[in-house]
Amino acid sequence: MRIQREFTYYKKRIKKRTAPYRHALNLRWDIFTAQFRQADIAFFHRILPPPTGGRSQFFRALGREMELRGWRVEHNTISSTTRACLFNASSFDRHRLRRMARAGRRLVHRIDGPVGIYRGYDDGTDTLIQEINKEFADVTILQSHYSLKKYEELGMSFTSPHVVMNAVDPAIFYPDGRIPFNPQRAIRLVSVSWSDNPNKGAAVYKWLEEHLDWNRFEYTFVGRSPIPLERTKTIPPVPPEQLATILRQHDIYVTASQHESCSNSVLEALACGLPVIYIQSGSMTELVGEAGFGFTSREEIPGLLERLVNEYPNRQKYIQIPTLKDVCDQYLTLMGMPVS
Repeated sequence: MRIQREFTYYKKRIKKRTAPYRHALNLRWDIFTAQFRQADIAFFHRILPPPTGGRSQFFRALGREMELRGWRVEHNTISSTTRACLFNASSFDRHRLRRMARAGRRLVHRIDGPVGIYRGYDDGTDTLIQEINKEFADVTILQSHYSLKKYEELGMSFTSPHVVMNAVDPAIFYPDGRIPFNPQRAIRLVSVSWSDNPNKGAAVYKWLEEHLDWNRFEYTFVGRSPIPLERTKTIPPVPPEQLATILRQHDIYVTASQHESCSNSVLEALACGLPVIYIQSGSMTELVGEAGFGFTSREEIPGLLERLVNEYPNRQKYIQIPTLKDVCDQYLTLMGMPVS
């Protein structure tokens, strides 16, 4: 009865107020009801609906895996029974976490970047992430050794850092049902990008379109590109299930995205059985390993494509990426939760 009376009271007040006031009242309501809710793990991150970038996709996959194991996951609140909170970079409500955090809850900070290098300009985000880390974090998760080393080169340190790569949802991204590879037909290339950031490789994809042997290859681009592609088959952003189907209909994944901390798009392509031609930047070599070839100059791409076609079955066998199960185990361990 008390909760019902409080709810009615807050609902009436919220309707009559401005947006900032409603936000404050919603926070007060969540803090009040937290004592009556029950959860085990809290996620603090603005998870966007698909189609969207890798952060939201990873959090959705990780949350589902934890829930399948019986853990109760809540979002942007910390209940009375919550034992650990995972918050992402700077993309969450810091005031809300500050108000809700309590002694005894293990606070785990997942970061990517360095963001300034990835975006191509420094807007203070990396410094903000470091400040957030020092204020809240009991432990830090970085997504690649590249990220850890690059932050160290910038003179930035984080509380108890650990490297845990991302993983994809195996219920969506898997190789079964993919087209058989046949070097006698046109080889199907595909690239994916949800961002207009020039570092995502649009200029390289345009160059490849202009220099590709179209009698030998087909090329598909999925997502958004700031540079129009004329001969390439272009597909707008699609939900993960549709993207996985598209990937399984292609042979080779091509990426020119620079300074990636741990590219979900590359992991998704590998999970669907595609070897990768990638720019030697960021964590790409960590992710791809021997399941593809890296380039430093776009002029190398045609030759690397021919080499990959000739070595295709062997290179495909080298595909080895972190499983969602193993990544979840590592997250739970760093959260101080038992792994079953």
